[in-house]
Amino acid sequence: MLFDFRVFLGESYDGNRQTVNDLLTSMDALDIDMALVCPFKPLSYDLEKANRDLSNTLEKHTDRLLGAARIDPWQLNAAGSLISAVEDLGMRALFLNPWEENFQADNKQLDELMSTASEIHLPVSIASGYPWVSEASQVGRLAARWPQVPIVMTNGGQINISGLGQAGAELALNQQDNLFFDTAGIYRQDFIEDMVEELNGERVLFASSSPYFDQAYEIKRIQVAKISEDDRLKIAVNNAQRLLGIEID
Repeated sequence: MLFDFRVFLGESYDGNRQTVNDLLTSMDALDIDMALVCPFKPLSYDLEKANRDLSNTLEKHTDRLLGAARIDPWQLNAAGSLISAVEDLGMRALFLNPWEENFQADNKQLDELMSTASEIHLPVSIASGYPWVSEASQVGRLAARWPQVPIVMTNGGQINISGLGQAGAELALNQQDNLFFDTAGIYRQDFIEDMVEELNGERVLFASSSPYFDQAYEIKRIQVAKISEDDRLKIAVNNAQRLLGIEID
């Protein structure tokens, strides 16, 4: 079984796009059972509409696809928008992108959203590793303020996974028990293997970030990792099930 914890649907302001048929075709070919889907940032910059459009797209595919609400914390009533996305649109997680929405991951502006996520038991995925706005230490400080909220750093918490960036990601993960990471784009296999050992495989999730990365290639990171089969299963599906409160047959 395999759960992809981060893919994107729709059309992005940067020219990237992916249709639901494209995604499902790829998932079928690769035996990916389910995926957590985030909206791209559209050219209109209207994330509320992007969330609605995503929800409408997913209605026919609830057995395969779950939605993550994308919220801009600078917008008025951001917390209300999150509640609406969960109650009215059926979203199962919160996705934040400090780089594209222009905020720092440890900004107190996020606290109302995090409080809401805590109250309604939502995991939070946050685009991580971007200089000045979402380095692992910044995401770690957010996790320290909200220890009851599961926070998933994308890309292993560091886009380059080298030098002090890798050390910062390791430090943040070891300091905050509510901090997880997804595997998309991590070229350092030893980072995945070392952190699986340190975290007992409990806080690592397979993700592809499709279409930015290739799903087939991203799966290889998990398949070739020098880890136990029990840990491989945790990364592939069990940890996602636990965070999202779902079961996969």
